[in-house]
Amino acid sequence: MLAARMRFVQYLRKGDLAKRLGLLADDQKSLVELAGVEGVPNDLKTLIAQNPNIEELAKKVQKQPTLALNDDVTLLPPLTDPGKIICIGLNYQDHCDEQNKPAPKEPMFFSKFNNTLVGPTDKVIAHKASDKIDWEVELVCVIGKVARHVPKDQAMDYVFGYTIAQDISARDWQKERNGGQFLIGKSMDTFLPLGPAVVHKSLVKNVYDLNLKTWINGVEKQNGNTGNLIFKLDDVINRLTETITLLPGDIIVTGTPKGVGMHRNPPEFLKAGDVIKSEIVGLGTMTNNVVAS
Repeated sequence: MLAARMRFVQYLRKGDLAKRLGLLADDQKSLVELAGVEGVPNDLKTLIAQNPNIEELAKKVQKQPTLALNDDVTLLPPLTDPGKIICIGLNYQDHCDEQNKPAPKEPMFFSKFNNTLVGPTDKVIAHKASDKIDWEVELVCVIGKVARHVPKDQAMDYVFGYTIAQDISARDWQKERNGGQFLIGKSMDTFLPLGPAVVHKSLVKNVYDLNLKTWINGVEKQNGNTGNLIFKLDDVINRLTETITLLPGDIIVTGTPKGVGMHRNPPEFLKAGDVIKSEIVGLGTMTNNVVAS
Protein backbone atom coordinates (compact mmCIF):
# COMPACT_ATOMS: atom_id res chain seq x y z
CA MET A 1 0.00 0.00 0.00
CA LEU A 2 1.57 3.25 -1.13
CA ALA A 3 0.07 5.24 1.72
CA ALA A 4 2.26 3.28 4.14
CA ARG A 5 4.84 6.07 3.89
CA MET A 6 2.50 8.74 5.20
CA ARG A 7 4.49 9.79 8.29
CA PHE A 8 4.67 13.56 7.88
CA VAL A 9 7.56 15.58 9.31
CA GLN A 10 8.68 19.18 9.15
CA TYR A 11 12.41 19.82 9.10
CA LEU A 12 15.23 22.25 8.44
CA ARG A 13 18.31 21.53 6.37
CA LYS A 14 21.58 23.10 7.49
CA GLY A 15 21.74 26.70 6.27
CA ASP A 16 18.01 26.91 5.49
CA LEU A 17 15.69 29.44 7.11
CA ALA A 18 12.41 27.98 5.87
CA LYS A 19 10.96 24.69 7.05
CA ARG A 20 10.30 21.86 4.63
CA LEU A 21 7.84 18.99 4.55
CA GLY A 22 8.88 15.37 4.30
CA LEU A 23 7.90 11.76 4.96
CA LEU A 24 9.76 9.91 7.70
CA ALA A 25 10.95 6.35 7.19
CA ASP A 26 9.66 3.73 9.62
CA ASP A 27 13.11 3.40 11.21
CA GLN A 28 13.39 7.18 11.74
CA LYS A 29 16.77 7.18 9.97
CA SER A 30 15.82 8.92 6.72
CA LEU A 31 13.08 10.94 5.11
CA VAL A 32 11.63 11.57 1.67
CA GLU A 33 11.76 15.23 0.66
CA LEU A 34 8.48 16.67 -0.63
CA ALA A 35 9.95 19.95 -1.88
CA GLY A 36 8.99 20.43 -5.49
CA VAL A 37 6.13 17.94 -5.56
CA GLU A 38 3.29 19.56 -7.48
CA GLY A 39 0.58 20.92 -5.20
CA VAL A 40 2.44 20.09 -1.97
CA PRO A 41 3.16 23.06 0.36
CA ASN A 42 6.11 23.39 2.70
CA ASP A 43 4.16 22.97 5.93
CA LEU A 44 1.85 20.30 7.24
CA LYS A 45 -0.95 22.54 8.47
CA THR A 46 -1.47 23.91 4.95
CA LEU A 47 -1.35 20.40 3.48
CA ILE A 48 -3.97 19.14 5.91
CA ALA A 49 -6.25 22.05 5.04
CA GLN A 50 -6.06 20.99 1.39
CA ASN A 51 -7.68 17.67 2.37
CA PRO A 52 -5.24 15.68 0.21
CA ASN A 53 -5.99 12.31 -1.33
CA ILE A 54 -3.41 10.20 0.47
CA GLU A 55 -3.15 7.49 -2.19
CA GLU A 56 -2.63 10.08 -4.94
CA LEU A 57 -0.05 11.89 -2.84
CA ALA A 58 1.79 8.62 -2.24
CA LYS A 59 2.03 8.03 -5.99
CA LYS A 60 3.41 11.54 -6.55
CA VAL A 61 6.27 11.07 -4.11
CA GLN A 62 7.51 7.64 -5.21
CA LYS A 63 10.55 9.05 -7.01
CA GLN A 64 11.37 11.86 -4.59
CA PRO A 65 14.92 11.97 -3.17
CA THR A 66 15.72 10.40 0.19
CA LEU A 67 17.61 12.36 2.82
CA ALA A 68 19.51 10.69 5.66
CA LEU A 69 18.80 12.05 9.10
CA ASN A 70 22.10 13.42 10.38
CA ASP A 71 23.56 16.57 11.90
CA ASP A 72 22.62 18.54 8.77
CA VAL A 73 18.89 17.88 9.31
CA THR A 74 16.83 19.13 12.24
CA LEU A 75 13.39 17.66 12.81
CA LEU A 76 10.92 20.33 13.89
CA PRO A 77 7.60 19.69 15.59
CA PRO A 78 5.47 18.14 12.82
CA LEU A 79 3.02 20.99 13.46
CA THR A 80 4.59 24.29 14.46
CA ASP A 81 1.51 26.52 14.47
CA PRO A 82 -1.67 24.66 15.38
CA GLY A 83 -4.57 27.02 15.89
CA LYS A 84 -5.50 25.19 19.08
CA ILE A 85 -3.75 22.89 21.52
CA ILE A 86 -6.50 21.27 23.58
CA CYS A 87 -5.52 18.90 26.38
CA ILE A 88 -7.49 16.49 28.54
CA GLY A 89 -6.69 15.84 32.20
CA LEU A 90 -7.38 12.63 34.13
CA ASN A 91 -8.23 10.62 31.04
CA TYR A 92 -6.69 7.27 32.02
CA GLN A 93 -8.19 5.17 34.79
CA ASP A 94 -4.77 4.15 36.15
CA HIS A 95 -3.71 7.81 36.33
CA CYS A 96 -6.84 8.52 38.39
CA ASP A 97 -6.06 5.52 40.58
CA GLU A 98 -2.49 6.66 41.35
CA GLN A 99 -4.00 9.92 42.68
CA ASN A 100 -6.79 8.16 44.59
CA LYS A 101 -9.32 10.10 42.53
CA PRO A 102 -12.50 8.80 40.92
CA ALA A 103 -12.72 8.90 37.16
CA PRO A 104 -14.26 12.20 36.02
CA LYS A 105 -17.85 12.14 34.79
CA GLU A 106 -16.99 14.45 31.89
CA PRO A 107 -13.67 15.46 30.25
CA MET A 108 -11.52 18.07 31.94
CA PHE A 109 -10.21 20.30 29.13
CA PHE A 110 -7.37 22.80 29.31
CA SER A 111 -5.03 24.43 26.79
CA LYS A 112 -1.38 25.12 26.11
CA PHE A 113 0.22 27.79 23.93
CA ASN A 114 2.35 27.33 20.80
CA ASN A 115 5.47 28.57 22.66
CA THR A 116 5.50 25.16 24.34
CA LEU A 117 6.18 23.33 21.07
CA VAL A 118 9.60 21.82 20.44
CA GLY A 119 10.72 19.01 18.17
CA PRO A 120 11.38 15.34 18.90
CA THR A 121 15.08 15.88 19.69
CA ASP A 122 14.93 19.43 21.05
CA LYS A 123 15.79 20.52 24.57
CA VAL A 124 13.30 20.95 27.42
CA ILE A 125 14.06 23.84 29.77
CA ALA A 126 14.09 23.21 33.52
CA HIS A 127 12.80 26.70 34.34
CA LYS A 128 14.17 28.26 37.51
CA ALA A 129 10.64 29.32 38.40
CA SER A 130 9.72 25.70 39.21
CA ASP A 131 11.30 22.81 41.09
CA LYS A 132 8.48 20.35 40.33
CA ILE A 133 8.69 19.73 36.58
CA ASP A 134 7.04 16.48 35.55
CA TRP A 135 6.65 14.20 32.51
CA GLU A 136 3.47 12.90 30.83
CA VAL A 137 3.58 10.91 27.57
CA GLU A 138 0.40 11.34 25.53
CA LEU A 139 -1.28 10.37 22.28
CA VAL A 140 -2.11 13.38 20.11
CA CYS A 141 -5.02 13.50 17.67
CA VAL A 142 -4.61 15.87 14.70
CA ILE A 143 -7.81 17.33 13.23
CA GLY A 144 -8.13 17.01 9.44
CA LYS A 145 -11.03 19.28 8.48
CA VAL A 146 -13.37 21.91 9.83
CA ALA A 147 -15.42 20.30 12.59
CA ARG A 148 -18.51 21.87 14.10
CA HIS A 149 -21.46 20.06 15.74
CA VAL A 150 -19.96 16.69 14.77
CA PRO A 151 -22.08 13.65 15.66
CA LYS A 152 -20.22 11.03 17.66
CA ASP A 153 -20.64 8.37 14.98
CA GLN A 154 -18.97 10.64 12.39
CA ALA A 155 -16.23 12.08 14.61
CA MET A 156 -13.36 9.88 13.42
CA ASP A 157 -13.91 11.11 9.86
CA TYR A 158 -12.51 14.45 11.06
CA VAL A 159 -9.19 12.98 12.23
CA PHE A 160 -6.13 13.36 9.97
CA GLY A 161 -3.62 11.43 12.02
CA TYR A 162 -1.74 10.95 15.27
CA THR A 163 1.54 11.87 16.93
CA ILE A 164 3.29 11.79 20.32
CA ALA A 165 3.57 14.52 22.94
CA GLN A 166 5.22 15.00 26.30
CA ASP A 167 2.85 17.23 28.25
CA ILE A 168 5.56 18.67 30.51
CA SER A 169 4.05 20.19 33.63
CA ALA A 170 5.32 22.48 36.41
CA ARG A 171 3.30 20.89 39.19
CA ASP A 172 3.86 23.69 41.70
CA TRP A 173 2.39 26.22 39.27
CA GLN A 174 -0.34 23.81 38.21
CA LYS A 175 -1.42 22.73 41.68
CA GLU A 176 -0.21 25.26 44.23
CA ARG A 177 0.15 28.64 42.52
CA ASN A 178 -1.74 30.82 40.03
CA GLY A 179 -5.03 30.28 41.86
CA GLY A 180 -5.24 26.64 40.83
CA GLN A 181 -5.37 27.48 37.12
CA PHE A 182 -3.30 25.20 34.88
CA LEU A 183 -2.19 27.77 32.30
CA ILE A 184 1.27 28.81 33.52
CA GLY A 185 2.15 25.36 34.84
CA LYS A 186 1.38 23.85 31.44
CA SER A 187 2.52 26.62 29.08
CA MET A 188 6.12 27.39 29.97
CA ASP A 189 8.49 27.49 26.97
CA THR A 190 9.44 24.02 25.61
CA PHE A 191 6.74 22.23 27.63
CA LEU A 192 5.30 20.27 24.68
CA PRO A 193 7.82 18.15 22.76
CA LEU A 194 5.90 16.87 19.71
CA GLY A 195 6.72 14.33 17.04
CA PRO A 196 8.57 12.84 15.43
CA ALA A 197 5.86 12.60 12.75
CA VAL A 198 2.14 12.95 12.24
CA VAL A 199 1.19 9.44 11.18
CA HIS A 200 -1.80 9.34 8.87
CA LYS A 201 -4.77 7.55 10.41
CA SER A 202 -4.76 4.94 7.62
CA LEU A 203 -1.59 3.48 9.17
CA VAL A 204 -3.12 3.06 12.64
CA LYS A 205 -5.24 -0.08 12.73
CA ASN A 206 -6.63 0.46 16.22
CA VAL A 207 -6.01 3.76 17.98
CA TYR A 208 -7.27 2.15 21.20
CA ASP A 209 -4.52 -0.46 21.29
CA LEU A 210 -1.31 1.59 21.30
CA ASN A 211 1.35 1.11 23.96
CA LEU A 212 2.88 4.33 25.26
CA LYS A 213 5.96 4.69 27.47
CA THR A 214 8.27 7.20 29.12
CA TRP A 215 11.85 6.55 30.19
CA ILE A 216 13.87 9.00 32.30
CA ASN A 217 17.62 8.45 32.04
CA GLY A 218 16.95 4.98 30.65
CA VAL A 219 14.61 3.93 33.49
CA GLU A 220 11.03 3.12 32.51
CA LYS A 221 8.56 5.38 34.33
CA GLN A 222 5.33 5.05 32.33
CA ASN A 223 3.93 2.03 30.52
CA GLY A 224 0.30 2.29 29.45
CA ASN A 225 -2.10 1.53 26.64
CA THR A 226 -4.59 3.80 24.87
CA GLY A 227 -7.25 1.17 25.45
CA ASN A 228 -7.50 2.62 28.97
CA LEU A 229 -8.60 6.06 27.81
CA ILE A 230 -11.70 7.06 29.76
CA PHE A 231 -13.07 9.43 27.11
CA LYS A 232 -12.50 8.12 23.59
CA LEU A 233 -11.76 10.37 20.64
CA ASP A 234 -15.22 10.20 19.09
CA ASP A 235 -16.74 11.34 22.38
CA VAL A 236 -14.14 14.08 22.85
CA ILE A 237 -14.58 15.50 19.33
CA ASN A 238 -18.35 15.40 19.68
CA ARG A 239 -18.25 17.28 23.00
CA LEU A 240 -15.72 19.89 21.86
CA THR A 241 -17.49 20.73 18.62
CA GLU A 242 -20.75 21.43 20.40
CA THR A 243 -19.23 24.81 21.30
CA ILE A 244 -15.80 25.13 19.65
CA THR A 245 -15.09 24.87 15.93
CA LEU A 246 -12.04 22.72 15.33
CA LEU A 247 -9.87 23.52 12.31
CA PRO A 248 -7.37 21.57 10.21
CA GLY A 249 -4.13 21.21 12.15
CA ASP A 250 -5.69 21.70 15.59
CA ILE A 251 -4.42 19.11 18.05
CA ILE A 252 -6.00 17.26 20.95
CA VAL A 253 -3.57 15.96 23.58
CA THR A 254 -5.51 13.08 25.05
CA GLY A 255 -4.14 12.41 28.54
CA THR A 256 -1.44 10.32 30.22
CA PRO A 257 -1.30 6.92 31.95
CA LYS A 258 0.08 6.29 35.42
CA GLY A 259 3.72 6.72 36.33
CA VAL A 260 4.12 10.50 36.44
CA GLY A 261 6.77 11.84 38.79
CA MET A 262 4.45 13.72 41.13
CA HIS A 263 2.70 10.55 42.30
CA ARG A 264 5.73 8.33 42.72
CA ASN A 265 6.92 7.42 46.22
CA PRO A 266 8.91 9.53 46.85
CA PRO A 267 7.98 12.11 44.19
CA GLU A 268 10.44 12.57 41.32
CA PHE A 269 10.89 15.64 39.15
CA LEU A 270 12.94 16.57 36.11
CA LYS A 271 16.24 18.41 36.44
CA ALA A 272 18.93 19.67 34.10
CA GLY A 273 20.90 16.76 32.66
CA ASP A 274 17.95 14.36 32.53
CA VAL A 275 17.02 12.60 29.29
CA ILE A 276 13.34 11.99 28.46
CA LYS A 277 12.53 9.22 25.98
CA SER A 278 8.91 8.94 24.82
CA GLU A 279 7.41 6.20 22.68
CA ILE A 280 4.07 5.17 21.24
CA VAL A 281 4.45 1.88 19.40
CA GLY A 282 3.72 2.42 15.72
CA LEU A 283 4.05 6.21 15.94
CA GLY A 284 7.74 6.53 16.83
CA THR A 285 10.02 7.79 19.58
CA MET A 286 11.31 11.13 20.84
CA THR A 287 14.39 11.86 22.93
CA ASN A 288 14.62 15.24 24.67
CA ASN A 289 17.42 16.46 26.92
CA VAL A 290 16.55 18.64 29.91
CA VAL A 291 18.69 21.78 30.25
CA ALA A 292 19.00 24.57 32.77
CA SER A 293 17.19 27.82 32.05
